[in-house]
Amino acid sequence: MRIGIIGGGPAGMMCAIKAGENHEVVLFEKNEKLGKKLFITGKGRCNLTNYTDEKDFMKNLVRNPSFMFSSIYSFSPFTTYYYFEDLGLPLKVERGNRVFPASDKSSDVIKTYEKKLRQVGVEVRLNTEVTSIKKDGETFILNGREKFDKVVIASGGISYKLTGSTGDGYKFGKEFGHKIIEPKPGLIGINLSNNFDLAGLSLKNVELRVEKDKKIISKEFGEMLFTHRGISGPIVLTTSSKINRLNDFELYLDLKPALSKEKLDSRILRDFEDNQNKNIENVMRNLLPRDLIAYVLDSAKIPGDKKINQITKEEREELVKIIKNFKLIFASLDDIDRAIVTSGGIDVKDIDPKTMESKLVKGLYFIGEVMDLDGLTGGFNIQIANSTGYSCGINL
Repeated sequence: MRIGIIGGGPAGMMCAIKAGENHEVVLFEKNEKLGKKLFITGKGRCNLTNYTDEKDFMKNLVRNPSFMFSSIYSFSPFTTYYYFEDLGLPLKVERGNRVFPASDKSSDVIKTYEKKLRQVGVEVRLNTEVTSIKKDGETFILNGREKFDKVVIASGGISYKLTGSTGDGYKFGKEFGHKIIEPKPGLIGINLSNNFDLAGLSLKNVELRVEKDKKIISKEFGEMLFTHRGISGPIVLTTSSKINRLNDFELYLDLKPALSKEKLDSRILRDFEDNQNKNIENVMRNLLPRDLIAYVLDSAKIPGDKKINQITKEEREELVKIIKNFKLIFASLDDIDRAIVTSGGIDVKDIDPKTMESKLVKGLYFIGEVMDLDGLTGGFNIQIANSTGYSCGINL
């Protein structure tokens, strides 16, 4: 067979490698090089996968985890790890089971894909954009002239447009009758309406909580930082993927999640007893980052220059409450062009989860981020790409 694959990211490259073992494959990439988005992932180190089993992997998927069941068992994170090591790419496992190339260079990951593509004889066409796909009987015609028996769309989402992810796959899917789930930013910073001047302040061991109708929707513990627009960092990125389709929710920061209200109150009482004649803003430095103190005291309606010996029990209780429930006023998610992944895309209800073939159009396939699939940070999204690409490639 002659197979055309549109998009040279991890999904497209993996699919081309597996299909290229038995068929004539042409891989179309609109950029000047393969893996352009892959090159910048993991801050240029490329978090290739997460060294975890299939069950734990599924817990880290945000959209349509059940769709991934077949492909993740066909090409699991462990399989991925040893597959790339067997291809001559030394890997290492870091905190949170994140897998990186031992060299810390994403370019080495891309070179490994490229070498295998050459070995199986895939024709790679760089700087070649596919602008149209038509079907004539059993044949697909690309760009009005070139014929293929099967076509695979691996063109990604719409985040990081400079890497070529401009939503082409959605256009093609729509033309063939596929439903598009509205794309939203995933793994992105959160913009706030609070009048904070805290850009650059980094917090560790805090908890970011999302509540809707008094119910806790999400709770993430770890690191975050304040930006010029709002907040970012690991726990914020994870939270963003969980709230990108929610309205009317509230964001709270627990600045001391390791302490219960009672223990926090005891700790504050102890500090107060030792510093009776000092201003509260100075005493709070034992407990909170200096830049944050004025905002916490303001929320608790306590003047910063008020002496400890003048603080009432009610004021102290309010202070405890604010430290455990510091309110962040949500404005919006950051711009989708800065999102690590796109949430949404081709509706997976119309795709066969074993083969990635369209249920609407025989011979048409979708893989990777172009589909309504996304995971949390930590190598899960590149694994989605590799697993769906592998399943599609071996079935072709």
